[in-house]
Amino acid sequence: MRYAILFPGQGSQFVGMGSDVLEARPDLLGDRADEVLGWSLRAVCTGGPEQRLTATEVAQPALFALSYALWEAVAAVLPVPPAAAAGHSLGEYTALAAAGALGFDDGLRLVAARGAAMGRAAAAREGAMAALLGGDLDTARAVTAERRDAGGSLWVANDNAPGQVVVAGAAADVAWICDEGRARGFRRAVPLKVAGAFHTPFMQPAALELAAALDGTSFGVPAFPVWTNVAARPGEDPAADLAAQLVGPVRFRESLEAMAAAGIEAFVHIGPGDVTAGMARRTVPGATVLAVGTLEDVAPVVEALAIQ
Repeated sequence: MRYAILFPGQGSQFVGMGSDVLEARPDLLGDRADEVLGWSLRAVCTGGPEQRLTATEVAQPALFALSYALWEAVAAVLPVPPAAAAGHSLGEYTALAAAGALGFDDGLRLVAARGAAMGRAAAAREGAMAALLGGDLDTARAVTAERRDAGGSLWVANDNAPGQVVVAGAAADVAWICDEGRARGFRRAVPLKVAGAFHTPFMQPAALELAAALDGTSFGVPAFPVWTNVAARPGEDPAADLAAQLVGPVRFRESLEAMAAAGIEAFVHIGPGDVTAGMARRTVPGATVLAVGTLEDVAPVVEALAIQ
């Protein structure tokens, strides 16, 4: 069965995540990771506090490291390699590392630099995000364009799944769409607990910072195609794709649909939580969708892949 692996982005973190894989992989997630990060991955993941773990500069490298370690556990026992990979925002870095295009240490450094740059950009220009539920992408594009034409700052930031689009921009404009969502064709609009307007032009300073870090990173040829957030197709220039990703929308629904059209029959979420599994179920209802959130999940998921 042709399957794709999916990796989560920021928002999937929670205090206590990854305790089993942290215990099992001190070689990867102990001093080695801590030396790159300058703080204790284990201490923050297992003990929080939540406010620190949720900080952009902490959550992103923590999710990358734990998701990659879970991938290595899965990869060690897979019957056949995946036919494709994708990640939601931050998860694209994990997908590239899983495909062998990016080393773990380099990936962790990049993600740490990305999180720090995004945090600085968010602090410099206040922004917000909201999920629009029950509508469609075209409506969200029209509403955000209308708001910009009226002098506001509002963009589509994430196209996650059918009926789930995230918008971002100035706090006042996000508050406006939360008030006007039902009148504009959405079932409801839900403010998100994030530090800034990610995947919009508000992140341009972060994109410039990240580009410098990406220029100093060597990318290899991936062992399997990695679908990019910016183009919803396999990427050819990771450095350019990852820099552009910060200021452009995450086209995750399109990526899932295109992978299914290319013959992907199953999707396997790998990492804390199961967010990308939920997106896959909504987007490709006929596909097999599995999730590896802990080491205990590895054997039954691999067995399911072998049986299908």
